[in-house]
Amino acid sequence: MQRRQFIRIAGGGVIFAATAALPGCAYVPPPEAIAPWRGPGDESDLRRWVLSYAILAPHSHNLQSWLVDLSHPDEIILRCDRRRLLPETDPFSRQIMMSHGTFLELLDLAARERGLRAQITLFPEGEYDAQEIDDRPVAHIRLVPDAAVRRDPLFADILNRRTNRSLYELQRPVPDAAWQAMAAAVAPHPLRFGFVGADRADLLQQHRRIAAEAWRIELVTPRTIMESYRVLRVGADEIARHRDGLALTDPLVVLLNYVGLLDLSKAPAPDSYATTSQLKDFGEKLDSTPGFLWLVSEGNGRRVQIDAGRAYVRVQLAATSYSVAMQPISQALQEYPEQAGPYAEIHRLLGAPQPAHTVQMWARVGYAPAVPPAPRRGLDAHILRA
Repeated sequence: MQRRQFIRIAGGGVIFAATAALPGCAYVPPPEAIAPWRGPGDESDLRRWVLSYAILAPHSHNLQSWLVDLSHPDEIILRCDRRRLLPETDPFSRQIMMSHGTFLELLDLAARERGLRAQITLFPEGEYDAQEIDDRPVAHIRLVPDAAVRRDPLFADILNRRTNRSLYELQRPVPDAAWQAMAAAVAPHPLRFGFVGADRADLLQQHRRIAAEAWRIELVTPRTIMESYRVLRVGADEIARHRDGLALTDPLVVLLNYVGLLDLSKAPAPDSYATTSQLKDFGEKLDSTPGFLWLVSEGNGRRVQIDAGRAYVRVQLAATSYSVAMQPISQALQEYPEQAGPYAEIHRLLGAPQPAHTVQMWARVGYAPAVPPAPRRGLDAHILRA
């Protein structure tokens, strides 16, 4: 007899679902959603060539809020698409600015590969204040031929970089050589790199505890979990249509969505299956994690945030060269009121006293099964039209 189980869906309802495996459930990303990861090919416009790598940068919630103006020859003007912000979990757009830093770093690496120096002028019309961002440009970029420019070996792993949210291999610690490569990758930018590995079980447990509590807070705070729900792309059709946001490919959830039984219009209750199952799942991932890393800055101005993003993507590329997986765990670093407790705890644990210092990035690190790349909207979606 076919076994059945109760499944509680986001709105609190209950249905029966067969536990038998669904045919064709292995996740294969829609080809159009990951086409940019094949690289620019024989693109003849050097600006478009370097930008084809820049749009592969990591971005909060995979929102890809980069807009580029190519209307002036030999120039790139980078702006922020303010329709793609995270006002609940990132109220001051710190993470959005970091995501523009990751973009600029990959642009710079790609330019170097073609013997070009990327002259990057940040905030050419003035720097944003600490509370919000506006329509002024983030950066003005000129690509200048320069025989003295040196290629950066980190470029080789841009197409291989992934954010990996899987269970990690707890019994396989990150080797010293990989930690050293990650630390060295930060050097061009003024951030302090730190890490804890498998040899410090006591510290690992403190990291896990803070991360778990911060995740719980985000899940049970209706406005913050709904911010994620609004950019959740369930199944291949939605992923192909949007090519951004958070991809959800669990076969049962996709089926529920297909038949109209997945309710993402309201936040689930704290004791619902939707909440408790996510807490359990994330707890297991934290428990499987053999290492954590962090980046700490002095100050927290917009230029500092850009530098933090540039440093982070360099760290991730260095890790990729050692086949080391990485996932940012940003909840405890977010500046909304409910996270004040974990925010203070992680700053104390990492020796980053406020307000002089800010923990800009915190990530779990280890070895994990390979995952496909995140969806990307393609270069043309980022180019401003007259």
